[in-house]
Amino acid sequence: MSGASGTPYAAAVLRALLGAGEAVDLVVSRASRLTLLDETGISFRDAHWQEDLREWLARGADGKPGTFDVDVSGVRYWSAGDLAAGPSSGSYPAKGMLIVPASTACVAGVALGLSKDLLQRAASVTLKERRTLVVAVRETPLNGRTLRHLVALDDAGAQVVPTSPAFYAGATHIQDLVDFVAGRVLDAAGVEHGLYRRWTGELGGGSAG
Repeated sequence: MSGASGTPYAAAVLRALLGAGEAVDLVVSRASRLTLLDETGISFRDAHWQEDLREWLARGADGKPGTFDVDVSGVRYWSAGDLAAGPSSGSYPAKGMLIVPASTACVAGVALGLSKDLLQRAASVTLKERRTLVVAVRETPLNGRTLRHLVALDDAGAQVVPTSPAFYAGATHIQDLVDFVAGRVLDAAGVEHGLYRRWTGELGGGSAG
């Protein structure tokens, strides 16, 4: 997670990954802690990360507590300042990496190959090892410099997924719109899910994905 607005997207992706039986290495940037506090009121603490993570993931996109029941035992947490952490090395086993949400500062850092924190370092490792990197950019409008950074990431093999919800899937609640974006992120990563109704080519049609 980087510091962009959009913590409900990250929560939906994490719940779906855990629901699919995927082991998760979680990195929460320093800036994203501030965003999480601002958007949810939850202070994410290294010493109590499991408790804080469980409380956060239990909330829906509307902030209502107890919406979801999530087992976080499949998560391994790494401090963003720990550049000696497992994900900082290409020899650490990983299928890929999802940056959700991705701020323009994070996009720039990854595109330029910087390693100012574990998030950027892990992304650089993911690219050099030719693993899947999905960047869910959350900003509007986008200026030319950011667009060039996104093109550079695409050229490097990353998949850029703007956090742009669609409305053909029959959304009736804000969680539906969040889940659509989360589902597209997971599609890009090749993770099965049932977060949104897929387009079938028929108006009014569709089936669970």
